[in-house]
Amino acid sequence: MDINFILKILIGLLIIVTFFQVIRLIELSSRLAENRDQVTDKSNFYNGLLLLLSGIGLLAFFFWQRAEWGHLTLQAPASEHGVLIDQLWDTTMGLIIVVFLVLQPILFGFSYLYRGRKNRKAYFISHNNKLEIFWTAIPTVVLSVLIVYGLIVWGNVTDVNNAKGGIQMEVYAKQFGWTIRYSGEDNKLGDGHVRFYAPTNPLGVVTENMFNLQSKELESKINSDKEKLLTEKNISKKKSISDRIERNIAKNQMYKAYYNSISEEERLAGEDDIVVSELYLPVNQKVAMKFRSQDVIHSAYMPHFRAQMNCVPGLSTQFVFTPTMTTKEYKEYLGNPDFDYVLLCNKICGNAHYNMKMKIVVVTQEEYDIWLKEQAETRMIKNM
Repeated sequence: MDINFILKILIGLLIIVTFFQVIRLIELSSRLAENRDQVTDKSNFYNGLLLLLSGIGLLAFFFWQRAEWGHLTLQAPASEHGVLIDQLWDTTMGLIIVVFLVLQPILFGFSYLYRGRKNRKAYFISHNNKLEIFWTAIPTVVLSVLIVYGLIVWGNVTDVNNAKGGIQMEVYAKQFGWTIRYSGEDNKLGDGHVRFYAPTNPLGVVTENMFNLQSKELESKINSDKEKLLTEKNISKKKSISDRIERNIAKNQMYKAYYNSISEEERLAGEDDIVVSELYLPVNQKVAMKFRSQDVIHSAYMPHFRAQMNCVPGLSTQFVFTPTMTTKEYKEYLGNPDFDYVLLCNKICGNAHYNMKMKIVVVTQEEYDIWLKEQAETRMIKNM
């Protein structure tokens, strides 16, 4: 056993023993002094004064940290709905700060002014209906207003009707990276299903070409295993091959069943989809983002657009927003030539979660059209 590990254990045990001995010493000291009046006006004065100074220090620290680190908070929103989100945030935080600045001086001030004294007795109130109504009704009304306000904002942001006419695209999450799928000329995303995932179909998009390709691959594996089964003599290996054949037959039947369950329009929609590893967005154009996950729950977070949506395995979620500032314009606004919009994962999804991010580039409509055309041409060359 490592000597350093043994020393760490002994030091830990020594600390524990010392801690309990200190507690025992305090108990014995209390017994020796139990006949003396330990609480005096002088001690109450010092305790009250220290509490008052702590309150003043807390308020001073609040203003100092706001002045020192306030510039590190998120800057102006770069999306239309981000303005609504920031208004909700400012209203909520403004109310919290006002309540904090009113109540904290009262709390610490009363603790000092009404500290314990020998010639003063505390006034005991068992119940007061007016006070109960006062400190229950006011928070209830304020919180209800904030909740209703928040629901209205969230309803406006997530209204499914907002997706009409927007650029259709998908953000696909997996440990530990993002893949982007743009709709083609038809502006319709093809259907995707986790069961269709394969090395040749990393997003599980369901199209006629992909269905035929994956079915042929499975049939080829099944036929190959059937030939192996005829020549294999080892009983254990024959059982393994038979099981693999049954699994692939069931998988192929699943392919056919799901493929036949969707319309021809949905099958064709995915034929011109463009799969890329970078995220480009046109400014002042509505973007309808769909989100899926291959493995665990991820959360697509774009802080400067005030957009976040969970990516859930087996489900498709959606968020619609309109970028209002290009990357170039935001760099000029910040005065930071190294700035980039980012797509982050905001759910702890594994040991490389911290590295799950992607740069977002917002450009003019003309630049976006040129870029998308280049991606479409690259896709056609790959498929030739």
